[in-house]
Amino acid sequence: MTDEHIEVLGLGNSLVDLFAHIEEDFLVKESMQKGAMILIDEERAEQLYKRMGPATIVSGGSAANTIAGVRSLGVRSAYIGKVKDDELGRAFIHDIRASGVKFDVTPAANGPATGRCLSFITPDGERTMNTYLGASQFLSPSDLDENLVREARIVYLEGYMWDRQAAKETFQKAARLAHAAGARVALTLSDSFCVDRFRAEFLDLMRSGLVDTIFANTEEIRSLYQTADFKTGLEALRAEGVLGVVTRSEHGSIVVEGEATYEAPAFPIDRLIDTTGAGDLFAAGFLAGMARGADRVKSAKLGALAAAEVIQHLGARPQARLADLAAENGLAV
Repeated sequence: MTDEHIEVLGLGNSLVDLFAHIEEDFLVKESMQKGAMILIDEERAEQLYKRMGPATIVSGGSAANTIAGVRSLGVRSAYIGKVKDDELGRAFIHDIRASGVKFDVTPAANGPATGRCLSFITPDGERTMNTYLGASQFLSPSDLDENLVREARIVYLEGYMWDRQAAKETFQKAARLAHAAGARVALTLSDSFCVDRFRAEFLDLMRSGLVDTIFANTEEIRSLYQTADFKTGLEALRAEGVLGVVTRSEHGSIVVEGEATYEAPAFPIDRLIDTTGAGDLFAAGFLAGMARGADRVKSAKLGALAAAEVIQHLGARPQARLADLAAENGLAV
């Protein structure tokens, strides 16, 4: 592997985030449940976009956010995801390439529009999300750059991708290629609702050896093992024989690997603005540390630092250069 080779490669749903500040009565008028996230079709997405008023547009998607964070920490990264050749698709491509991430997937000429998440933020800071997956669902094995997968040290996969068969096949092919090349394969469980839908399959990914690293939060671990007791779920994850990385919000994170357990505190913040993206950026810090051979505690501290940066502003990608923040806090990679 040369110095120019990719260290962390992510695969995921490519979405553009649109944020708008609205009053409570807008939610009532549009029949939205405050604080919920629902999937919508393209027609509804277009309607809401027209009605939401002035909006901030930021490229997003869980794994894409993570990979942008990895690059912000100075670690070479690449991303594979699907957009359409439309206005939002071109914005997504521009943003991810501008962040320094390698992205070479050809946008779709036809079919569904680029996926988007329309977020409505009420005066109390609560976010209500309407997500149209669009073109992101149609990532297929033919979009996979096999050489790129083989050269990566870590391949990071987004649980949300499991919703569609073609994306699932892409996910499985990438994991097999990565393991054959001696790389790690990490999976983020994405959210507890995703776990509820695909529990048996996610467990099989670990037990079959296709995935060796799991990122999750406490709710996802409880859902995965159908237990109200977090410690019971954590010990069940340990028994899978994977590297388990679990975030616990303000309580920091805990990592289990074989008989070993590592813990790291949350990073202090001045003001909480928006928690969206906290898990994505925690994964970015941990992956960056792991790619550069950092120990588990340092990797978790890097995750905490990256998460702390992103929750202090709107949007799920870092605004400060994370490599500089890491260096200032004795965590340079």
